[in-house]
Amino acid sequence: MRFWILNFIICLTTIPNFAQNKNETPVSQASLIILGTSQDAGSPQINCTKSCCRAIFEGKQKPERVVSLGVIDPINKKQYLFEATPDITFQLKNLKNYTPAAVNEIPSGIFITHAHIGHYTGLMYLGKEVMNADQVPVYVSSRMKKFLETNGPWSQLVSNKNIDIKLMNLEEPIQLNSELTVTPFMVPHRDEFSETVGYKISGPQKSALFIPDIDKWEKWEKSILEEIKKVDFAFIDATFFSGKEIQARDISEIPHPFVIESIEMFINLSTKEKSKIHFIHMNHTNPLLKPESKESKQIKKLGFNIARTGTRFTL
Repeated sequence: MRFWILNFIICLTTIPNFAQNKNETPVSQASLIILGTSQDAGSPQINCTKSCCRAIFEGKQKPERVVSLGVIDPINKKQYLFEATPDITFQLKNLKNYTPAAVNEIPSGIFITHAHIGHYTGLMYLGKEVMNADQVPVYVSSRMKKFLETNGPWSQLVSNKNIDIKLMNLEEPIQLNSELTVTPFMVPHRDEFSETVGYKISGPQKSALFIPDIDKWEKWEKSILEEIKKVDFAFIDATFFSGKEIQARDISEIPHPFVIESIEMFINLSTKEKSKIHFIHMNHTNPLLKPESKESKQIKKLGFNIARTGTRFTL
């Protein structure tokens, strides 16, 4: 009996804590929730011995999940996920904590930006090895659709009808309900297996821009300055704070706008426009991941925001 009780106690102490945080209360209005803010590989990152990861490996600091947004429609009892990350298990549980009880934990739709590992590989948990989902709608662009349909193991999700691929037309709004739309648009990025899209998410009151990955703002046919003015929130690529982080890598192989470059571009925006910007998709080396870093404090002082997991925005 003592052995059984001891094992039961050990199991209880090792179960992940899915309890609601104090801010995870069900919403009554259409809302957007930040579910993760890090670059594809998360934080800490594999084989990292730097100080940015050491504290997390030693249990002194919490890890940060891969970039993802959740959108909740409490009136129609639905929720939507933007990006299927390797952290999807925890992210869907966290998202559920914000939804009314009648809303299903499995999303009514998943929107994917592109075929880089942090943005779509969470789809594997919908397969028969895990939950064997039933035709979860997955919204993708044309090359991403072909990639999923013709490459294993993703093609098995299609043939087993675990997912139902929904082809998006660029610049055409997808009407989720009478007050909630999602509009995909193309952005320049490393498109080895698929094109890369961003999203404009529009609710009954407010709208948000979501561009977690882009090569450089100057390469985009649109003006990021003008696009920011059209929305209420802008969640934009902040992979690297500066070139100092990637001395051992060739930046031409992993192009992103440095945060310091974006700041230089945005610095003359009005206080109102600056406050719309929330830097997201941060590499494990990026000091903005740490709220107490001097870089984070500098960004906030300049009038910009840094995305933090668990933050909620009314749409």
